[in-house]
Amino acid sequence: MKKLLYPIIIGLLAVVLTACGSNDEADKKNDDKETKTTEKETAKATEEQQKQMEEMQKKLDKQKVDEKKTVAIVNDEKISGAEYNTVLSTTQMQMQQFGQDPTTKEGAKQIKEQTLNSLVGQTLLLQAADKKGYTASKAEIEKQLAEIKKPYKSEEKFKEAMKQAGLNSKMLNAQIAENIPYTKYVEKEIKVEEVTDEEIQKYYDQVAEQAKTSGQKVQKLEELKPQIKEQLEQQKKQEKLVKHVEELQKNAKVDIKI
Repeated sequence: MKKLLYPIIIGLLAVVLTACGSNDEADKKNDDKETKTTEKETAKATEEQQKQMEEMQKKLDKQKVDEKKTVAIVNDEKISGAEYNTVLSTTQMQMQQFGQDPTTKEGAKQIKEQTLNSLVGQTLLLQAADKKGYTASKAEIEKQLAEIKKPYKSEEKFKEAMKQAGLNSKMLNAQIAENIPYTKYVEKEIKVEEVTDEEIQKYYDQVAEQAKTSGQKVQKLEELKPQIKEQLEQQKKQEKLVKHVEELQKNAKVDIKI
């Protein structure tokens, strides 16, 4: 059973897509500055940047484990090193997006714990979904695959992103097939209270205060209300999900091997 769920797939492909886009923007900026910068200086800067990226990747790769190694056992179900490395890579990229260095001693420790917690939690939820009898139809799998492909301009671009993310069509389809029962389980079994106007007002007041302190313009509540409501709904869902996993873990046998 694979543990790479749909949100992680989307996150991973999105990171790859953004990286490609960022490179395109960088290229355009370099073109604009050609009149001010010599070809030699540009080549030197590019070479230096490439070296830094290669050095960073070497450090990141050192955090990976043997793909065949069992990193954890959850209720007699083994989690492989290959699964660990996939989620690890996503966590590393997300950490870098937030401006943090995943190669520091503290960063490496945080990433390892986060990756293991994520895999154990996902496994427990998938096991619970399976016990409840949630399944995925062929039509549901095809529909979700189409949704994932939407942001890409062509099939070639999508395949390129998948390759960079370490995925292939077979892996992606299998993971989507497991995510659908997971999603059904979360939506139907984990109920979240509706966000109240009072909660929205409180959140808005905090945002407004921070904006004033930093000298930024404060938008009206009516303009931010939909965004705030969605943010609070996601926050409540995540908190409830974490508590649910904690409850599942109380009755589970979890053995961490690394």
